[in-house]
Amino acid sequence: MTDISRARILILATDGFEQSELEVPMTELRNRGATVHVAAPAKTLRSGEIMGWKGADWGRAVPVDTTLDALDASSYDALVLPGGVINPDKLRVEPKAIETIKGFVRDGRIVAAICHGPWLLAEAGAAEGRQMTSYKSIRTDMENAGAEWIDKEVVTDEGIITS
Repeated sequence: MTDISRARILILATDGFEQSELEVPMTELRNRGATVHVAAPAKTLRSGEIMGWKGADWGRAVPVDTTLDALDASSYDALVLPGGVINPDKLRVEPKAIETIKGFVRDGRIVAAICHGPWLLAEAGAAEGRQMTSYKSIRTDMENAGAEWIDKEVVTDEGIITS
């Protein structure tokens, strides 16, 4: 197992993230010693938090460590993009979110996108020529963005992990 105790990991999300797709990676990475921060667009914050989605309704709030506008993305080693239908759909129209994703991909840093999270990779132009997976309902979107969509739980290609 790789030692990630010195890793700095960014989770990019907004209201409507799938509860488990943000909380489980955040908890697991922190338990392994990584520093994990959550960033969100400032306009979505209420009392410094964003709201999750669980099942068919709103879930729990998660504290946000920084806003997209205040973010220094270069200080992070890896990026996690949780899914949920609402979260990536809102983030893909946020220029700073897309710019951040493009920077991670351009620099060869690890990017992990979960469920509907690969929508953001498509928006950032990072799907072209890569093998990826996603929630099955966005398969066509991923293929239209140039990805070779594979029906597997996890696919890794050139530092991009999709599940």
